[in-house]
Amino acid sequence: MTHQHDSRAQTPQETLARIIGAWIKHSGDYSTPIPGLGFFRREIPAPPSVCMVEPSIILVAQGAKQLWVGGEAYPYDTTRFLVTSLDLPANSEVTAASLEQPCLGLGFKLDPRMLAELAAQVGLLQPRDRGTGKGVGIGTATPAMLTSFVRLLELLDEPEAIPVLAPLIQREIHYRLLMSDQSARLRQIASVDGQGHRIARAIDWLKLNYTAQLRVDELASRVQMSTPTFHHHFRQLTAMSPLQYQKWLRLTEAKRLMMNEHLDVSSAAFKVGYESPSQFSREYSRLFGLAPKRDIAQLRGCGGGGE
Repeated sequence: MTHQHDSRAQTPQETLARIIGAWIKHSGDYSTPIPGLGFFRREIPAPPSVCMVEPSIILVAQGAKQLWVGGEAYPYDTTRFLVTSLDLPANSEVTAASLEQPCLGLGFKLDPRMLAELAAQVGLLQPRDRGTGKGVGIGTATPAMLTSFVRLLELLDEPEAIPVLAPLIQREIHYRLLMSDQSARLRQIASVDGQGHRIARAIDWLKLNYTAQLRVDELASRVQMSTPTFHHHFRQLTAMSPLQYQKWLRLTEAKRLMMNEHLDVSSAAFKVGYESPSQFSREYSRLFGLAPKRDIAQLRGCGGGGE
């Protein structure tokens, strides 16, 4: 596949859309041969669907989407990118897409070590961040940033160059992001002594131990924070309490077990740490909008979809 013929006449967004559109012909999420880079395509607007967003930047090359976190909408399109600074439970919505003009875009995983190293190199770590903001934000997509993404995607036509050149361009992308209007949020990921880093460590623990009974004070002391401070920063960054976050992890894992491993409702409930299947069903319905059995039946019937 060669996509490089007319990129001079196109905006960086158009070039990105052309390359992504040539790589993926059907709706869905796709990984690429470049580590940390994935593509998505949606051909119809879609209501919010439950998803987990890793620390990453999400760019739309064509169409528009929005992410819902804690009841707040974060709309993004070809001029604005979405950035998340930790693993964030959210709802992803496709707001502009059609068969003729599908919503096309990419997700790019952020590397905390690279951000920390670059932030130190350009002297961005000195001012102590005064507390944490939210774990999600919308930034302005600059021509320099978009052009570096174009160069990264053009490597897909040159697979043998990926191991050599991709790391250099990925480093440039991290630099462009640190220079963007989302710099403060990205420094949260890079700052090892910051609150954001401690909350990220707590989230890593929760992801490994979601079936265990959660004692918030124990988790707070595990990441060297007082319980009130931990609660405050956790909610500020993720828009939910630690207990709600754990519940979200349990319910989404139960959905995966029923969908992919064909467990029945009770077995899935017990496996993720619920003692009462009826409580599980109530909480599942609240999160996904349908009772577990009906939800899975419907997903099987229509082949799933969503983020």
